[in-house]
Amino acid sequence: MITLKKITPADFDTFKSWITNKEELFQFAGPVFTYPITNQQLENYLQLKDIKPFKIILNASNKTIGHCEFNFKYKVPRLSRILVGDKKMRGKGLGLHIVNKMVEILFEDPTITKVDLNVFDWNKAAIKCYQNAGFQINTIDTDDLKVGNEVWKRLNMVLERK
Repeated sequence: MITLKKITPADFDTFKSWITNKEELFQFAGPVFTYPITNQQLENYLQLKDIKPFKIILNASNKTIGHCEFNFKYKVPRLSRILVGDKKMRGKGLGLHIVNKMVEILFEDPTITKVDLNVFDWNKAAIKCYQNAGFQINTIDTDDLKVGNEVWKRLNMVLERK
């Protein structure tokens, strides 16, 4: 259904077209980028040592529909910056396929026994998707982030190898 391929500079314009305001950018990337995203920011992003970003290709059309990354900065590998960027493709269950594919790739390494991710508590569709993939909310690791005039609660979710 989907394939993950490394991002290249040829993908930058597509990537940038998916983010139309500061709030969307923060929801997707936290403090990693500033709005508007520039090619230089993306070049720097591709150079990060512990981050492995990918574009998401829909096999049926060979079209790039999203973005995801593996984050190895922490003790537990993290699924990060998962975005179905093509708004016409949202709500079709692709998020679950993306998450399952990412977990499958990580669990090919027998030394990885657990993965996690972060999500804002108001993003009910994403939380449900992650729960459908087997993730559980880690109530110990939550925090609040100030976004503009609002406070967003960040939840951590964990999946352990069965």
